[in-house]
Amino acid sequence: MSYTLGIDTSNYATSLAVFDTAGEVVCAKKRFLPVKEGQLGLRQSDALFHHTAALPGMLAELGAEFDLTQIAAVGVSEKPRPVEGSYMPCFLAGVSAGQAFALGRGVPLVRTTHQQGHAAAALFAAQGEKLFREKVLLFHISGGTTDLLLCDEVRSIELLGTSSDLYAGQAVDRLGVKLGFGFPAGAEVSRLAAECTEEVKPKSSVKGMACSLSGLENQCAALLAAGKSPAYVCKYCLLCVADTVVKMTRAALAQYPGLPVVCAGGVMSSGIIRDWVQRRLPAVRFVPAQYASDNAIGVSILAAREAGLWLK
Repeated sequence: MSYTLGIDTSNYATSLAVFDTAGEVVCAKKRFLPVKEGQLGLRQSDALFHHTAALPGMLAELGAEFDLTQIAAVGVSEKPRPVEGSYMPCFLAGVSAGQAFALGRGVPLVRTTHQQGHAAAALFAAQGEKLFREKVLLFHISGGTTDLLLCDEVRSIELLGTSSDLYAGQAVDRLGVKLGFGFPAGAEVSRLAAECTEEVKPKSSVKGMACSLSGLENQCAALLAAGKSPAYVCKYCLLCVADTVVKMTRAALAQYPGLPVVCAGGVMSSGIIRDWVQRRLPAVRFVPAQYASDNAIGVSILAAREAGLWLK
């Protein structure tokens, strides 16, 4: 039995996790980056600073719960996606910390991506190691993605469909900040949406496995201007995302029949979205928020596999 450390410094949160190669997540830490009231995110220079400042203290917290001298490999997300040209400065903080830890302990450093980390965490939570051995349709829906992916053992990820304009998480966050919530606003939007008992009929724009979400922001603004309650508008926004997922999934399954479908990304933590989708497509798998939203769990799992410590 061995242990691996995962580090992820995304645009939203600083995350650490320890994975036991017997097949268990030992512990995980996450700290959201501070965003000023009314703002929709951070400049990359500020995000990099906050990650760099947070990592030493978070590693100390992790070390108080787990003996870090037992770490046999370190994984780190070095960029957003596994494609050429993918780059964000905020990931440099994690790479620097991962390199320093690995060199200091004399253990392997495994470089992966934020999206592959999301995929690994979601697949692990959905069905343990089984889904790492087959092809899977994966939704990665967050503030920077509305991606429908074909994952093959998480090593190969093919983009099948995405949004042509606004991302789902951006639409949700912009509505939430407009209503006075802090950024990221997904949890508060979902909480308020759950208070709405009115029937809502969402409108989504989907063509095959591609979607458009730019109209959703305007629709939400128009509903608020027309006097609809914030709870109603939050529910409308989330159900439009859910309806988009349903339509894109049906298009994907027509081309790839029988493949498992798993949902990852912070937006997919919403119970409103999950319930709507699963009433129409019961086989679609959603996972707990700890595994769906930004985290280092998947990175620690991939470190174990790529270092030859798990799924040999």
